[in-house]
Amino acid sequence: MTQSQHGTPAKHGTIFSQDTIATLLSLVPLANSELGGTDVLADSDALGAFLDEHGWTGRRDGDDAELGAMRALRVRVRALWELLDQEEALVDEVNALLVATKANPWLTRHPEAPYWHLHFNRTDDPLAVRIGADIAMTFAELIRADETSRLKRCAAPDCSAVLVDLSKNRSRMFCDIGNCGNKQHAAAYRARKARAL
Repeated sequence: MTQSQHGTPAKHGTIFSQDTIATLLSLVPLANSELGGTDVLADSDALGAFLDEHGWTGRRDGDDAELGAMRALRVRVRALWELLDQEEALVDEVNALLVATKANPWLTRHPEAPYWHLHFNRTDDPLAVRIGADIAMTFAELIRADETSRLKRCAAPDCSAVLVDLSKNRSRMFCDIGNCGNKQHAAAYRARKARAL
């Protein structure tokens, strides 16, 4: 993960690298940040907290331009999810993001992340460029591994949030931001009870 300080993530039973899992786990709050969850791009402080939580290191300007660039990246991330059923269009968009971010992979390790991992840009490149390159490479890895089915939309009918399913049996259906799973289970229970009367 570009300029990341992640330790070894929990084992998720997938074939993905530590870098990819870390990026996937940061993608969801970024993509869902306008949909009822915490808006990680509400202001520079919220962005800083998001970066700290997910271990992003490297250059941080903390200004409106950086925030605007991250908001534009969020739009691109959401657009990638919208293309999951259109493989060729998804590949085109991932390739366009790789070009736009000038991704140039190289192996590194450092005290914050002592395992060998990939960086795709210099630590002093703009934040949205570095994160965008990581996102593009993560989507590329999922496409190559034929694992894009792990990227899902919440199954609740009134929710447009996205999620990443890292479960072994790929059974995850609901997002974390709106308590959707519990709401759907409660609604199903009430419906069963009503039918039984």
